[in-house]
Amino acid sequence: MKKIFTFLLVAALATTGVSHAQFKLNKAIGAGAKVLKAATLTDAEIEGYVKEYIDWMDEHNPVCEGDDPFAVRLAKITEKINVDGLNIKAYRVRDVNAFACADGSIRVFAGLMQIMTDEEILGVIGHEIGHVMNKDSKDAFRTALLASALRDGVSSAGGTAAKLSDSQLGELGEAVTNSKFSQKQEYAADEYGYDFLKSHGENPWAMALSFEKLKKMQEEMGADKSNKVQQLFSTHPDLDNRIKRMTEKATADGFERPEMTAPETETAE
Repeated sequence: MKKIFTFLLVAALATTGVSHAQFKLNKAIGAGAKVLKAATLTDAEIEGYVKEYIDWMDEHNPVCEGDDPFAVRLAKITEKINVDGLNIKAYRVRDVNAFACADGSIRVFAGLMQIMTDEEILGVIGHEIGHVMNKDSKDAFRTALLASALRDGVSSAGGTAAKLSDSQLGELGEAVTNSKFSQKQEYAADEYGYDFLKSHGENPWAMALSFEKLKKMQEEMGADKSNKVQQLFSTHPDLDNRIKRMTEKATADGFERPEMTAPETETAE
């Protein structure tokens, strides 16, 4: 999400109402790769692979739809967004994460929604949109694509990009989740999320508060560097610096820090 996986981390939460299903990205890798020269991939071909990727992700993860509480809440949060071309959905998984694709597809995980308020989630979405608008998501996807599914070469006859196999998509998912943005890119996306909240009539303090929650989670997990979640934290700019930057910006802009409120925790059968 990173990312294309961007926002911040993956953490299993033992919260009621969230399926035990996790990202199904650990497909066996090794199906014969189709032959293509990765260096020749055009922007149009990259866009095709992005669509193939997000369709595969939606097929292999529980998408919240209809009257699902997470879908209803996300629709409420996003109804005021005035950015064209977005495709925002929630996954009913315990991971605390969100990610954006270059085509404007944004996926928010139930685990994240259960620890954050509506305003904080809107800030996360704004952060993700920032990565899309700044072309970070597209560049990260291309890098992950060439480093994983297509590293042995992909191309096809007639100049048409080859369709990825199930195992290649699984490997691509792993590469995407393990990729990262630079500190400059993350800070720029934070700024975008801050301005996004302001432009939608919300208190931008929500950016700093969301980071504070993630910082608390990090501290509760301890200093075990072998811990997968801690490893993911290490791929992002220091949370203390991000909290400080957003706090100073909100204070300078004259916004008052709101009282800490609990998220609207959904439950489902």
